[in-house]
Amino acid sequence: MSSDPWGRVDETGTVYVRTADGEQVVGSWQAGSPEEALAYFERKYEGLVVEIGLLEKRVQTTDLSAKDAQTAIGHLREQVDAHHAVGDLDALRARLDKLVELVDKRREERRAQRARQTDEARQAKESLVTEAEELAQSDQWRVAGERLRALVDTWKNLPRLDRKSDDELWHRFSHARSAFSKRRKAHFAQLDAQREEARKTKERLVAEAEALSGSTDWGPTAARYRELMSEWKAAGRAQREHEDDLWNRFRGAQDVFFAARSSVFAERDAEQSENLKLKEELAEEAEKILPVTDLRAARAAFRSVNERWEAIGHVPRDARPKVEGRMHSVERAIQEAEEAEWRRTNPEARARAEGLTGQLQAAVDKLRGQIDQARAQGNNAKADKLERELEGRQALLDQALKGLQEFGG
Repeated sequence: MSSDPWGRVDETGTVYVRTADGEQVVGSWQAGSPEEALAYFERKYEGLVVEIGLLEKRVQTTDLSAKDAQTAIGHLREQVDAHHAVGDLDALRARLDKLVELVDKRREERRAQRARQTDEARQAKESLVTEAEELAQSDQWRVAGERLRALVDTWKNLPRLDRKSDDELWHRFSHARSAFSKRRKAHFAQLDAQREEARKTKERLVAEAEALSGSTDWGPTAARYRELMSEWKAAGRAQREHEDDLWNRFRGAQDVFFAARSSVFAERDAEQSENLKLKEELAEEAEKILPVTDLRAARAAFRSVNERWEAIGHVPRDARPKVEGRMHSVERAIQEAEEAEWRRTNPEARARAEGLTGQLQAAVDKLRGQIDQARAQGNNAKADKLERELEGRQALLDQALKGLQEFGG
């Protein structure tokens, strides 16, 4: 009989393995010595050790599914339980039990991980839906449209939820996108209609601008062009393929008119600048008439200057007040001299002035007599009152005497 710590072979060739539950029959060996029998079944044990070791490594280092791991463990456990090997079978069972625990732990971890991933996916999709519903109300058509397309790509990369939840969230997400697309389509349809209306309006404005381009009615036409420009701006933009062409025609018509006007105005400005020089020379000649010593000669000289003045055309607008003011100053001086001469030589006016002066002088003399009499009688209050009245009459008399002197009196 032959034996080792884990098994033995009896005299009949039966091979036994020692376990915690006692000896178990491994098999019968008749082909050789007992040592060869033990060595054979020990090799079978080593084979089981290798297989269990490989399975442990796969469970620990690969993504082997729990189901496949359990199947492999069951297969190995059947071989161990069949007692067809000599070795520490209890140790192998213990290793298999630990492997079961590890697989169960991994299963729970994976289940928890899937639950977390599902929860994260749910939150992510709910967030996408919320953002999509907010974007559905946006008027930032390009930015919002690009963002919605990006949200779709993000959605596709997220894991699916349970069918009911996923379908409900997708329905909201899809509805938000459809609502945005519908609003955007309506907006651009309205915009197209507005641009078509703008095109028609601008074609009308272009036609009028081109019709006015040859006008020489400078002021009213320039004013009308300003009105056309205001109408152009208020009309809004036409379609891109029409806008530039319409604007070039509109601007070109204006350029033709304003270039012609500028040419005419340049000639006029040159002429008016020359007129200004001539009028400044005449103003200087008129100013030499002053002061007026001989009214008749002054009138004749100013008349000569004024006739030549009227024969000269317009001067620049900004220079007109100054040069005309110089002529008006000379004219006013001559008129004042004429008025003084008229007052001096007018007999009726002189008579009126002399009569008024005489009346005032008689009144002053009378008041002085009354004052002297009141003082002589000791009535000072009456005298004071009469003196105040005398002051007023004396002032009028002084003024009348001054006027009389203008008549050479």
